This record gives sequence, structure tokens and C-alpha cells, in this order.
Amino acid sequence: MSTEAVTYPPTVEQAIAAPRVAIEAVEPTVEQGRFAAKGLVGKPCVVSANLFTDGHEQLAANLLWRAQGDTQWQCVPMQSLPNDQWRAEFTPLSAGRAEFVIEAWRDDAATFCAELAKKNEAGQQVSLELAEGELLLSKAIDLCVGESQKQLQGLFQQLQEMDSAEQRLAFFLAPPTRQLLREHGPQAHLLRSVTYPLDVERMLANFASWYELFPRSASNSLEHGSFADVISQLPRIQALGFDVLYFPPIHPIGTTHRKGRNNSLQPSPDDPGSPYAIGNADGGHEAVNPQLGTLEDFRHLVTEAKHFGMEVALDFAIQCSPDHPWLKQHPGWFEWRPNGSIRHAENPPKKYEDIVNVAFYNDDAMPDLWLALRGVVAFWIEQGVTLFRVDNPHTKPLPFWEWLIATIRHTYPDTIFLSEAFTRPAMMARLGKIGFSQSYTYFTWRNTKPELERFFTELNEPQWRDCYRPNFFVNTPDINPYFVHNSGRAGFLIRTALAATGSGLWGMYSGFEICESEPIEGKEEYLNSEKYELRPRDYQQPGNINAEIAQLNRIRRENPALQTHLGYQSLVCWNENIFYFVKHTADMSNVVLVAISLDPHQAQEAHFELPLWLFGLSDNESLQGEDLMTGHSWLWHGKVQWMRMEPWNRPFGIWRARRINGDIQHD
Repeated sequence: MSTEAVTYPPTVEQAIAAPRVAIEAVEPTVEQGRFAAKGLVGKPCVVSANLFTDGHEQLAANLLWRAQGDTQWQCVPMQSLPNDQWRAEFTPLSAGRAEFVIEAWRDDAATFCAELAKKNEAGQQVSLELAEGELLLSKAIDLCVGESQKQLQGLFQQLQEMDSAEQRLAFFLAPPTRQLLREHGPQAHLLRSVTYPLDVERMLANFASWYELFPRSASNSLEHGSFADVISQLPRIQALGFDVLYFPPIHPIGTTHRKGRNNSLQPSPDDPGSPYAIGNADGGHEAVNPQLGTLEDFRHLVTEAKHFGMEVALDFAIQCSPDHPWLKQHPGWFEWRPNGSIRHAENPPKKYEDIVNVAFYNDDAMPDLWLALRGVVAFWIEQGVTLFRVDNPHTKPLPFWEWLIATIRHTYPDTIFLSEAFTRPAMMARLGKIGFSQSYTYFTWRNTKPELERFFTELNEPQWRDCYRPNFFVNTPDINPYFVHNSGRAGFLIRTALAATGSGLWGMYSGFEICESEPIEGKEEYLNSEKYELRPRDYQQPGNINAEIAQLNRIRRENPALQTHLGYQSLVCWNENIFYFVKHTADMSNVVLVAISLDPHQAQEAHFELPLWLFGLSDNESLQGEDLMTGHSWLWHGKVQWMRMEPWNRPFGIWRARRINGDIQHD
């Protein structure tokens, strides 16, 4: 295929050189390969495309793939499906960048064999076709070298020893002959696609339960907590079923313009300040707050967390207190106003008097600031941290993130980046495209059945499906959702069930398990926010939902269908207050039905449809059901069933569905 630019109208030479084979609609791709689609270690990557050519000649196609840096391609023959669709899959075995290519060509050998069979079945004379087959085999020998050539020469010798037309006909139609000709025969009008990248990450990038905790509140008293206090909390957090323990910034906190309780500008001497005001005389982004402990204490915490099956995630917040060492060491990394004062951070009308932002494109900042920030991430990776929640990445340059994530993951391929970007859809998707492993979402503000159905469906469609992994946080230190302000314990159960079943990634900020919801009047913010004060808690206080959280996380671990946001399908339920859907694995070995009442105050009941068609069953057949919260089993008879959800008991149901004989059939 010519790589020269085609003029309009094309010249006759350009037309002659143009491909006769078409490769279209390749998936998974993001913007035709400009960005990498997302893949997982050990999980098959299914590649599909539309392949076709003019005429009736048959096509053949291969999927070629390799880990970036490998010199040899691995080859997988693609399978033809109806309507010009082709499919193959490969399974990456290590984290890092991989790439794949599709090759398609007019398969003269397959066309010859197919037409030979048709003519023979029609009783036509095929002696001339057999002679053409001999020429085709001879041509294939000339195209090969080594062992492949020897195999074809052996076939050619067999052909020469055959006396009858019947023997020669059977020879060309035999599967071994057809297979060797496909592999080594002429590849007429061969077309090779562009190279498509795939970012391969470990499973924790796609399936994890995050728990956010302020280490300074980990003490059982009003005293400032420490890393040692966090270690004492590990058994409790493990029992809840979380596998990622995430901390807001743990660095020294500035004193200039320090914020007091409830974001007050007049702090008391004992107020700890916002951890997002990073840096003071004790150090900056590569230091720990001395009140929490030492760097060695932190490394010990990371090790202990791993013993409890958890990894530690840190907040990467690119902002500084006015007391951060960088202001004196590198004043050119910041913005200064005409009167010589530093420009503080703000998002009008909000002001953040205790922090200042860096200036990425100042002359003095390029490339030193960029390299220093990458150095911060690398420093914490060396301390044992491999997950980073990135604060407001949409307010920093996209080229910076694309470069930083690519270079970090090239050296440390297990690193996972969570984007905290509550912003416009295009920007949120773009952050996924440039390398963020997962992202906060609009889930927090999707409460009604139409909103949830539309939102879950969008996440399963291009472009979101291939570039974006949603992490359904039920709350954050900044977001105290309106839904739970007056919904009681049932409201917290509803939001937890939605998050835990809707995505492979979900998270909660501590306090949610004991149903904390006291807001600032009229705002989605916490009164007495932990961002500005210590907040020790009794996590076993009456009314907690600890048992339900632990059970939901166990169900997620035991059911692969719930380990991703993909595979969602809305189902029919005749009640607008009940959100009802199915998620299943590709092979239908795990099928989970989820029904969640969206009403935290009143009982809701409805008739609903079983998805019998997924199992190849008719409307009057039966399915086995199992309540995954209780272990109770039963038989459903017929497509239409009835349910009742009571907020004072459990306002949701999670049921595994199976064929009665365990023999699952599907299309």
C-alpha cells in the first residue's frame, strides 16, 4: 500500500496502488489509535474489525500483537463472523504498553478450495482447476523458506504421486492442505492496519474497593493520630473488605493563612489546618508530617497494610502552602502579582488563601518543575506506594499528565492513577485517554432510575468503554451527597449497593459506614469537616452498615460479573422507584441480577421480568435463584416475577441466576 498522500482527484497510478481490501471499525481503539485503549493483565483483549473486499474472493486475516519493546509479533488468525465482521483475541501477561496490528488479504488459496468444492458438488469437470491448484502450491513453495518450504515441498511430492483426479481433489480439500496454504500461500493485496496501542494494567486498576481515611484522625481520642494508629485500624478495614487504603496528603502543613474549623480564616492554635496546604519548614511533597511519624514509620505502615491484603494510595496534590520550600528555592515556579505578592489559588467565588499553584509554563519552570513533580511520584513509589489519587488533574496541563504517566508507567508499570476530576464530560474522557487508570464520576449525582439507567448505559458504550474506568465513590471529604442528608440508614445502604454493584471500582470516605451526613445548611458539604479538624469516630456505633459493606465486598470478590462496570444491561421492572439490571460474564458462567429500591422511606414492590432469553430459555421455563446476601435459594417459574423492597430491612436484592441443570446455553 502506498504511503504517499492521495491527491483529489487521484492519479491513475495512485488508484492502481490503492488497497482493494478494507479494514474498518477496529476495536478496541481510541481515536483511531491516537490514544491507547485500556487492557488488563491476564484478561483476553478481544479485537474486532470490519474486513471486506470487492468481488466474491475470500479474505484471510491475522491479528498481530506484542508487548512494546519486543521485536517479534505473535500471530492469531482472525475468525470470520456474519456481515464482514472479524474477531480474534490475545491475552497480555504483563503490565505495560502493548500494541496490535491487523493484516488482511485476498486469500487465493481459500477462494480456490471453496470454488473447487462447489464445482465438484455441482458435478462439473474440475481437471483444469486441479492444474491451477498445482500451480498455486508451486507458487506457495517459492514464497517460503526453511521448515515451511519443506512442508509444502512434501505436499507437492505427495501430489505428484497421485494418479487419479479423485485423489488430487481430496488432497486439495483436505484440512491440512488448506491450513498450510492459508498460512504460507500468496497474500494478494495484503493490507496492514496502523499500529494500535493498548495500556495493560494489573487487575487492581479495574477491580478494587477504596477506603479513604485521614491518618491524623485514626487515634481513639482527640489527640493527633499517627501512622501507628492507622496500623491499629487495619483489622477493621480488612474486615470491611477493602483492598485499597487511601490517604489525603500526609505532608507537612503550612501555617501561613492556615484554615480553622469549618474553613474559618481565624484558626485556633490547636487547629491542624488543611492537609492540602502542603509544605512548611519540615519539608514539602517528599516529606511526612512529623505529627504522623517518620518516613520509616510510613514504610512500616505500607508493609503492614500489605499483610492485611491492602495497598496504600496517596494523594498527589500539585499545590503548595506559602511556606513550601519550593517558594524560596524556585520562585520562578510560581505566579507573582504586580505588587510582588504571590498569586493564591482560587476558583471564583471560592478562595483558597492557604495554597498557591505552580506555573507549569513559566520559563523558569520548564523542564525543572515538570521533572521535580515526576520525581515526587517516583519517590513515593520507592517507598512502596503504587496508587495515586490525583487532585484536580483537569486544572493542570494535559501534556504534562500524558508525559508524566507514560514515563512513570514505563519504569513502574504497576502504578495506578485515579483522576479526581468532577468536570465536563469531554475533559473527563480525555484524562482517561492520556493515561489515567480510573476516574471519579458523576455517580454521586445520579439518583433517579432514568438517570442511573442512562449513566450506566453510557459507560458501556464507545468512547467511554475503551478509555475510562469509573470509580463510584459514594462520598468524599468534599461531597456530602444531598440524597443521604435525610434518608437515614436506608439511604446509605442504597448508595452503597449502587456503587458496589455498578462498577468494579467503588470507594467511600470514612464515616459513611456509620451514616454521617450532617451538612452545612443547603450545601453538599459536611458540617465540622474533617479537612479542618480531627475527627475520631466510634465505627461500631448503633445504626452502622459495617456488615452490609463487608457482605457486598465479599459478593464482589466471588462474582466476576460484578468486577467491572461492563456487561450492564437494564431489565424491565414496572416501578420507577426500583432500579433493576443484570450483569454477566462473557461466557455466561456468572449472571447476577440486581434490584435496588431508590426510595429510602417507603416500601416498594413491583412485577419484573427474568432475563430467561439470556439462557436460551422460553418465557414459561424456570431458573434457579440465589440471594447472595443471605445464601437462600429457590426456583423462579416463568418470565414475570414479583418483588418487594423495604427500607427498614434491606432496600436491595442481589441474586445469582443459573439454569437449573447448570448447563448454561447462550448464543
